[in-house]
Amino acid sequence: MSALWQAIKDGARQHLQDPALSTPGARASVLSYESLCQRVERLSRHLQGIDPGPLGLLADNGIDWIIADLASLAADRCLVPVPLFFSPRQREHALDDAGAHCLIAPASTPLPANYSRLEKLPGLEDLVLWHREAVDSADKARLPEKTLKITYTSGSTGAPKGVCLGDDLITEMATVLAEATRDCPIERHLCVLPLATLLENIAGVYAPLLRGAEVVVPGLSDLGFEGSSNFVPQLFLESLSRIRPHSMILIPQLLDALVMASHGGWEAPDSLQFIAVGGGKVSQTLLAGATQAGLPVYQGYGLSECGSVVSLNLPGQNRPGSVGRPLPNAKVTVVDGEIVVDKKLFLGYTDGTGPAMHSALATGDLGYLDADGYLYINGRRKNLIISSFGRNISPEWVEAELQAIPGVLQAIVVGEARPFLGALIFANPTVDDETLDSAIQQTNRLLPDYARIGSWLRLAKPLNTEEGTLTSNGRFKREVVATLYADQISSLYPASKPGDSTLQPPTGRPVYSE
Repeated sequence: MSALWQAIKDGARQHLQDPALSTPGARASVLSYESLCQRVERLSRHLQGIDPGPLGLLADNGIDWIIADLASLAADRCLVPVPLFFSPRQREHALDDAGAHCLIAPASTPLPANYSRLEKLPGLEDLVLWHREAVDSADKARLPEKTLKITYTSGSTGAPKGVCLGDDLITEMATVLAEATRDCPIERHLCVLPLATLLENIAGVYAPLLRGAEVVVPGLSDLGFEGSSNFVPQLFLESLSRIRPHSMILIPQLLDALVMASHGGWEAPDSLQFIAVGGGKVSQTLLAGATQAGLPVYQGYGLSECGSVVSLNLPGQNRPGSVGRPLPNAKVTVVDGEIVVDKKLFLGYTDGTGPAMHSALATGDLGYLDADGYLYINGRRKNLIISSFGRNISPEWVEAELQAIPGVLQAIVVGEARPFLGALIFANPTVDDETLDSAIQQTNRLLPDYARIGSWLRLAKPLNTEEGTLTSNGRFKREVVATLYADQISSLYPASKPGDSTLQPPTGRPVYSE
């Protein structure tokens, strides 16, 4: 049995009749800690008697997802959460890569090839177990010993990389996060991100349950998410006002939607005590807007290889612009501008690669620590843009400022070996090109000349996970964007070639609409 499940179960004895999980909406349901433990244990016993390999889990956010996840912990079964936004090809890759021959999913789910035999599972209402037919035992992936969870995040379009995590790391992370927020009055956490996202799984489910809090899990469509690339802010706002959560985890784009709504007259529920934001660099302008709107925002930083969160701002220890101080289980140093984390790490990747026999990870992220130990992130080393004038520019810095413009939902900066920066921008249709261009020029005045946007193009649709241009937590997959949008990027430099340092940005209004 997982040490994490044992800790959750031990803590549940103190509040057996308190709500543990709930789902609002048309199928509203509340599960007490006592009922949660009963259902998890019932399913756990069943899972111990089936194929011993890893179990896939492919489902929408909900109570069943969490029970299946916890039951796998209780049964010491390796679980492979598969994001719903993965393409059929990516889903099949993840399940094959992990060696999963059973899949927990709704009966109506379009499945990869060879999953044909199903059985009902005790303790679950909407999910069943699919068995894969004609499995050759030689096909089973050779995973690191003691792998309990495999999380798939970013990677190439067809083959996302699997990060193998052990019970000791998962338990440590959930415990540290529960303790770090112990003084914050959080009794109801709202799951906003997909539960297949490691951050929401550990910080949004495990940590609150260790604290005895209620975890609210609406379906993603109830929160305004339509597929992987459409978002209806009004549904999200209505859910927040109705559910009145104390805490939630957001990516920068969702925080921007809250700030815009607040400036438009919407009032955030006064129940909110802690809004963690991560998954990308957040501009000072957006953070200031959140503060002005009265939103209790705390930025953090982490990696799947570290078990999710590495550092986090907290009440009484919040320095806007930073990603907080490292958590007690992590030692962070900066070597040649690169952030190095010394802590308990993941077990390895599903492809057999992974950390050597030491506990320090060179993250590839650029940043620094201030005199008080707060960590600042400048961007990714591999993302650095070197202009034809030899200037090193972190695109995340400029993108954060562009995305602080009201109505700008996405902005990705380009300009490798070019004389000036360009940007691909997806904005709210209510913002016209002239207004958008004026705002970009105002933002340019806040930046040094080498980091200003010389030309930009308005995208007709957002970058998204289905095309493989966006990761699950909102980060750009820049190589994929460069390939799929090569013609659009070239149009930003109509008379230049890479390495040409003589071309100047277009004069007048540099607007190129797709």
